[in-house]
Amino acid sequence: MPYVKIEVTRDGVTKEQKQALIHGVTKLLYEVLNKDPQLTHVTIDEIDTDNWGVGGEQVTEIRKKTKQ
Repeated sequence: MPYVKIEVTRDGVTKEQKQALIHGVTKLLYEVLNKDPQLTHVTIDEIDTDNWGVGGEQVTEIRKKTKQ
């Protein structure tokens, strides 16, 4: 029973994009490891950009700088 956890920032990931991720990961596990798609679990957690840091800074602040 494979379990895959995907974490992305919460900034507009659509339902369709999430479905594509779930489908793609499930297909990949089947093709590479021959894992039964009916037993493959995929979860997607959306993290607020204030709660995600890179290089010592919040993603919220990093994105503010890049939009200027």
